[in-house]
Order: sequence, then C-alpha cells, then structure tokens
Amino acid sequence: MFNKGNDSNRKAAPAASNPIGMSKNMTRNTTPSILSADLVITGSIKTQGEVQLDGSVEGDIRAQSLTIGEKAVVKGEIHAEQITVRGKVIGKLRARQIQLASTAHVEGDIVHSTLSMENGAYFEGQCHHDNDPTGARKAQPQPSAPAPAAPKAAPSVAVRADAALGTKKN
Repeated sequence: MFNKGNDSNRKAAPAASNPIGMSKNMTRNTTPSILSADLVITGSIKTQGEVQLDGSVEGDIRAQSLTIGEKAVVKGEIHAEQITVRGKVIGKLRARQIQLASTAHVEGDIVHSTLSMENGAYFEGQCHHDNDPTGARKAQPQPSAPAPAAPKAAPSVAVRADAALGTKKN
C-alpha cells in the first residue's frame, strides 16, 4: 500500500462501466433503503432490494422486501416477495409472505401465499391465497395455443321480477 516497490503485484482497479461504478453482476444492494418519517413521496417506488418505510407514499411500491413502520402511510398497490405492515396501508397487497403486526391498519385486498396477523391488527378487505401471488411464473412466456372458436351468442332472456318470484300483480 505505501511501498514504492513492484507495481506488478497490485491488481488493477476495474474500469467503471457505468456512472456509479457498479458491476453488471451485482444483483442487489444488501443494505436496506430507509425512507424516514419526514419523507413524503407522491409517485411509485421500484427496487429489487429491501425498503424500510417510515414516511408516507402515495403511489405503488414494488420491492423484494418491504417493512412499513408504525407511523408510515401507503396509499397504493404493493407488490413484493415479503411485506411486514406495522403502519397504515390503503390499497392492495400482493406478496408471497405478508405479516400484519398488532399496529397494522390495512384497507384493501390481500393476495398471498403465506399470511400472519397479530392480535389487534386491523384488516378490511378480501383475502385470497395464491401459490404465485407476485405472478413470477406467469411472466414466463407460454407456448401459444390456437384460439378457440367463438361461442355462439345465446338468446337474451328478460325476466320480470314478480314473475321470477312467483307473485301476482293485482
């Protein structure tokens, strides 16, 4: 490091291939992105890494892992592999693993592979189990099959409410 000796023993620094010098082989940062309590975002967030959200977001979020803090508020749809909710979410949650803490307040539908809720968690919406909630398998191209023939249109039928109930009008 400090010797003036043989420079051939030193390895050359890799040339920067992009403005921030990240290699193409780098999959994702292992340090979570932390969005502080005083941060307000209007717009979508997309990352392949982990996010700790303590502020508020009005927009959709896509992440590998998302933790919503107790004071955080999200108004939008969330897609992730793993979601932990301690704050408030108004919108659809879609993840393989979803955890609702006792302080969670969720107003929206949940599509999950695994769901856990602590006592005290508030949830209003519909819950649907799906083995592939993030649609990872659906994104892969499928071989195309010939389109089925269009079905023949069924004749329309009108039914009066009193006739359907078997009541007579006087």
